[in-house]
Amino acid sequence: MPRFVFIAVLVALLAACRPARRSAMELTIMQTEAPRTMDPADHTETYTTAVLNPMYEGLTRFNQQLQVIPALATSWHSSPDAMTWTATLRANVRFHDGSPFNADAVAASFNRLIDIKRGLAGASTVRRLVKSVQALDPLTVMFHLNAPFAAFPRVLAVTSIVSPAADHDGYLSLHAVGTGPYRFAEWKTGEYVREVRNEDYWGKKPRPTELRWMWTTEPALMNMAVVAGEVDLVNPLPPIFADALRHNNRVRLLSGESSAVFWVALNTRYKPLSDVRVRRALNYATDRVNLVRSQLRGYGRPANSPLAEAVANYDADVKGYSYDPEKARALLAAAGYSNGFPLSMAVQENQVNFAEVLQGMWQQVHVMLTIQRLESGVFSQTIYGTPEQKVATHTDSVFASWASPTLDAERQLGPLYRTKNWSPTGANLGFYSNPKLDTLLDQAAAELDPVKQHALYKEAQQIISDDAPDVLLYSAVDLAAVRRNVSDLWLFPGGQVELVH
Repeated sequence: MPRFVFIAVLVALLAACRPARRSAMELTIMQTEAPRTMDPADHTETYTTAVLNPMYEGLTRFNQQLQVIPALATSWHSSPDAMTWTATLRANVRFHDGSPFNADAVAASFNRLIDIKRGLAGASTVRRLVKSVQALDPLTVMFHLNAPFAAFPRVLAVTSIVSPAADHDGYLSLHAVGTGPYRFAEWKTGEYVREVRNEDYWGKKPRPTELRWMWTTEPALMNMAVVAGEVDLVNPLPPIFADALRHNNRVRLLSGESSAVFWVALNTRYKPLSDVRVRRALNYATDRVNLVRSQLRGYGRPANSPLAEAVANYDADVKGYSYDPEKARALLAAAGYSNGFPLSMAVQENQVNFAEVLQGMWQQVHVMLTIQRLESGVFSQTIYGTPEQKVATHTDSVFASWASPTLDAERQLGPLYRTKNWSPTGANLGFYSNPKLDTLLDQAAAELDPVKQHALYKEAQQIISDDAPDVLLYSAVDLAAVRRNVSDLWLFPGGQVELVH
C-alpha cells in the first residue's frame, strides 16, 4: 500500500474510533510515545511527564516566564549556607483519594526518592541532593541537603508529591493520585489516557473538563490528524511540517525554547583530541548556521554556550566559535596535523543525518570522520564506557544532547564537565578536567545572590568554550501544532504541553 494511502487510512480509523465529543471543553492531545507509568517518580521521559503533570504538583512550579512561583508551598527560605531549606505548605489541600496533603505527605514523597532500595527511575536528582526531610509541623517541612544548592526551589518544581496512601497500597504505577487540577480517569493501554477536571482543586480550575492523551510513532499521521480536526494538539511537530501549517487557517504553531543543547563530546584523553588547538579547530570547521538551516529547517539556534537559552544563567555574550575553515586549518597545522587525521563518532540512528553533515564539513579541513551507527541500547553502553573501553571500541567522539529538567545551570554543567563525573559514573563523556572550573561550579551552586551567581556561571561558560572539550552545535526550537479554537496551552522547555494556570 502506498505510504500516503496508508496514512489516510490511519486517519480515517482514528476518526471512526474516536468517541463523539460530549463537550467542546474536552481536549485531545496526540504525542509521539505512550506513557511509561502513572508514577511520576519512576520514569525520565518528557512525554510521560506531559501526561502526568496535570494530575500532580510540586511544592513550587514554573510560570510561563520560567520563574519559580508558589504551588503546594506558599513560601520557602534557605539557611545562609544553602544547606537547609524550609517550606511553608498550603493549607486545606487534599489528594484525589481524599487523604490530606501535609508535611508528612511531602516527607513521604521525598523519602521514597531518597530510598535507594525503591529503585525509582526518576529519583537520581533528589537522591544526590537531599540528605533528609523533616516534618516540623503539619504545614512546615525542612530539607537537609548533601551540599549547598541555591537552585533547590527549581528541584521542588519538578518533584511531584504523591498520595502516601496510594504509594503504600502499591498502585501508583497504574493509577495516578496527586493534588493537581485533573484526576486520573482511565488508562487504556495502547490507546489513550483520560483525565477529568478536579472540581475540588484548591486553585483556579482549567477550562477543559477532560483531557484525552493519545500517541503514535508516525509523524505524518500526527500532522494529518490535527489538520483534519481529529485531535486538538500534536506534540512534537517535526520541523518538516511546520512551514506548511503556518499557512493553515485552522491550525497554529506553538513554539518554545528548548532546554537541550546538542554537541559532539570529544575524547580529551585521545591523541590528537588531547590538544586544545585540535579541539578548537573542529569547532571552527563547523558551520552551525548551515546545520540549523538544513537539518532543522531554521527551527533552532547555533550554540555559543553549553547552556540553552531557556536555562537560568545562560549568557548570550559568551564567545563561541564562528565558521572559519582557514583558522581551523591553521590550528591543525600548528598542532602538527596539517594533513588532518581520522576520527570516529558514535551516533544513534536518528542523528545520522547530522553526523553526515559534520562529516562533509570536517573533510574540508582533512579530518576524516567515520560514523558508528548504534542502536539505542548499544549506544548507551558505548558512550558511558571508561577511557580504556572507548579506546578499545574506537569511540573518539559522541553525538549527544543533554537537558536540565530544572532549567538550572548546575544540573546542565555539573554532570557534563565536572572532573568527578567522568563516565561511567557520570555524563562527562570526553573525560574533560579543569580544576578551576570544578571550583567555579562549586561556588556558583552555593551562591544565593543571583548577580554574583550569574557572574560565576558566565565565567564557567567561557572556560568551557575556550577549552573546547566538545563541539557545541545547536539548541532546537520545540514545536507543536494546535487547533486555532484551542487556547490556554504553552510549551515548557523540553517540549511537554502545559495548561495555563
